[in-house]
Amino acid sequence: MAEGNEASSIYQILKPYPRGLTVTDVSKKLGYNRNSTAKHLEILTAEGKVEVRNVGQAKVYSVTQRIPLSAFLCFTKNMILILDNAMTIVQTNDQYLKVTGCAKKELIGKNLLEVSPPIISSPEALAVIQSTTKEQVITDIRYNSGRSELFYQMEVIPTTFEGGEHGLTIVLEEITERKRYVQNMEFLARTAAELVDLPSEADIYQYVAERVAELVPYPPQCFVESFDEVNRQFFMRAIVSHDFRKRSAQIVGQDVVGMAFPIEEFFFKAPFFETIATFRPLREYHFKPFFDDEQYSMYEVCIRQIPKEVCDDLVRTLGFGRMYQIGLVWQEQLFGIIGVFMSPEHELENKQVFESFIRQASIALACRQTEDRLRRSEERFKSLVELAALPAAVINREGKYLQINREFTETFGYTHDEITQGKEWFTRAFPDPDRKKEAIDAWKHDVSQTSVGRFMPRTFDVRCKSGENKTILFKPVTLYDGTYYITYEDRTAPS
Repeated sequence: MAEGNEASSIYQILKPYPRGLTVTDVSKKLGYNRNSTAKHLEILTAEGKVEVRNVGQAKVYSVTQRIPLSAFLCFTKNMILILDNAMTIVQTNDQYLKVTGCAKKELIGKNLLEVSPPIISSPEALAVIQSTTKEQVITDIRYNSGRSELFYQMEVIPTTFEGGEHGLTIVLEEITERKRYVQNMEFLARTAAELVDLPSEADIYQYVAERVAELVPYPPQCFVESFDEVNRQFFMRAIVSHDFRKRSAQIVGQDVVGMAFPIEEFFFKAPFFETIATFRPLREYHFKPFFDDEQYSMYEVCIRQIPKEVCDDLVRTLGFGRMYQIGLVWQEQLFGIIGVFMSPEHELENKQVFESFIRQASIALACRQTEDRLRRSEERFKSLVELAALPAAVINREGKYLQINREFTETFGYTHDEITQGKEWFTRAFPDPDRKKEAIDAWKHDVSQTSVGRFMPRTFDVRCKSGENKTILFKPVTLYDGTYYITYEDRTAPS
């Protein structure tokens, strides 16, 4: 007979007997073992459904005339356990039994420290329970169910029973979704700030791999590849964890980081027909022999750059049942892909925050690429200035000399350190105050009258560092960012 049915039958047997029955009487009427009947009577007593009184040497049980505590416990969605002052479990509600999978007979009448009931048996939770005496305590506790990590708010309430005995009531409210939401928001805020402040020399792909590892089950098995748009190939840039990288290298026969995966003749043709749009969403792959619905094999996912038998060995040895993949895509540009391998029993949780982080990382890569292109452009411009056949200088809006080339120094004798500011140049080049004022007035006039484009060429006699005077044709040009590019042509008449 099932436990619940037996307890219900005992309760029904006692109802017609307000004066009560002994354990022997009940077991005879029930037709069941006396020890088992006594155990169920003790549980019914702890629940408050049955009362017991001593008559001579016998214990007489009768249906309680009070509203039992269990009648109240069933109305809450929270889990509840009640302990006496010796930490013995005297009551628990059905919600706790349902969530934990425990049976009442496993808990009622047992000491909390001996039976270690789920959720509240961690050292942290037990420390709170044992230290609670007079004041109610509220704390958050973490519980690993084996498949996922759960969070509960635990209230430990000092309780006085009807007979004056003291005990504790433990109330558990699941707050996993709330906790994860807060954690996710904190994660996205933290990573957004870190991506902005990440030094240009830092390996952003390694950083992305390490942050992805925080969002997946332990131990993480994830990788990040960059995309070479010119050569149409992926490069393996980072693998996390270290153990995953080491074991993969042992199976493949080389370190996978640094490997190239050309896609020109593969991904954009059958059976994939990939585009930028198809790389954007998060996708899930299943692998045989763990799943029968394998769409692409590991051999195909590796773009056939790793032998098929090695790919099969990777799946079996490392337990690759699933793979989640998403592209590092911003607007219409692909910067790379991220992959996460998982065992068959695990799934990717927090998919929304996972995808949000990938978008953050994609934007950061786009900004980094833009900055890199700008840096290369500036370097090319500086090279052009340096290699120009004529003396040349670049001056900002405030008159600071940003660059002078080798021809400038050879023609006039001045180095960049000697004329960092325009006023230093005017003072050295035009020692005569009247000629200096004329040159400065002409410069100010031309600046006020000229937008983007060429200034009016002007010719001045310039004093060189050696004391020699040269007739120089100035040809300034206003650039789009407001700086000035000036070339100097020596028009000195031969002596």
